Amino acid sequence: MNPAEKKVSYEISNTYSTLNDLTATTKNVWVVLHGIGYLSRYFLKYFKNLDPEDNYIIAPQAQSKYYLNNEYRHVGASWLTKENTEPEIENVLNYLEEVYTAEALQNAPKLILFGYSQGVSAATRWVARNKVECSHLILHSGGLPKELEPEDFEFLTDTRVTLIYGTRDEYLNEERLKTEHARAKELFGDRLEIISFDGGHEVNTEILEKIAKTISSE
Repeated sequence: MNPAEKKVSYEISNTYSTLNDLTATTKNVWVVLHGIGYLSRYFLKYFKNLDPEDNYIIAPQAQSKYYLNNEYRHVGASWLTKENTEPEIENVLNYLEEVYTAEALQNAPKLILFGYSQGVSAATRWVARNKVECSHLILHSGGLPKELEPEDFEFLTDTRVTLIYGTRDEYLNEERLKTEHARAKELFGDRLEIISFDGGHEVNTEILEKIAKTISSE
């Protein structure tokens, strides 16, 4: 007899991390989705130089954790794999919606969604499928999901979109770069801004700081 795969549903809990305090003077609320191999509390280090008076940072935690480098010391996490992908996408989106509710993000003065590497796919799927309104969508060094269509983002009337990548990113050859640029322009049109930097597959904090200052001054 062939093995059968069945499914059950159950309730789970998951953490998320924050940086700075949300106050009456906060101008920007960031939801930052880490790349593969990170834990949310360590991912926050890339945002520590943003003005703490202006910026409140929320870092959701990918639910699938594992030991890095087979050393059983350091733990990382992944948002998705190619296994059972669609149900896992739903799990991720349900979790992000709970974070949205817990932090009352509908009341955020300016909501900025940031995805790095694998976090790009999580961020864009969340925006597209759950119709998450945001003032700025920042996509850093990650691929756009193939199933997304331009109409998925038509509801974002005033949202700015920034695509950031390193010119020496080991995951981006010339062909991949052309494909990703074309996809981004197809999905976001004239609202898209593309910023490159001389570097590899790494978070560019200098660009983030400049973007944060620009947003705060608007």
